[in-house]
Amino acid sequence: MEEKAFSALISGRVQGVGFRHSAQNQARRLRLRGWVRNNAYGEVEVWAEGSQENLSRFLTWLRQGPDYSQVEEVRKTDQVPQGYGGFDIRA
Repeated sequence: MEEKAFSALISGRVQGVGFRHSAQNQARRLRLRGWVRNNAYGEVEVWAEGSQENLSRFLTWLRQGPDYSQVEEVRKTDQVPQGYGGFDIRA
C-alpha cells in the first residue's frame, strides 16, 4: 500500500476546545502517523501520513472538528511522507 501525506492549517474556533486531543485520537483510530499543534496565529497545524483512504477520512473529520469547535477553513497541502512512528501533540 502506497503511503501518502498532507499538511493542513485549520482556522476558526479551534484552540481551547480540545481540537488537538480529538485530532490525535481520530488519527490514531485511523492508524495515521504525524503530529498536531497550535500555532501563534490561532490555527491548528496538522501533519498526517498513511493510506489515502484513511487520510481522506481524517480530512473529512478535520473539516468538522470536535464538539465546541467551529472550523472555518482547512488549507491542505500534499506532502511527501517522512516516516513518523506515531501521532503526537506538539507544543
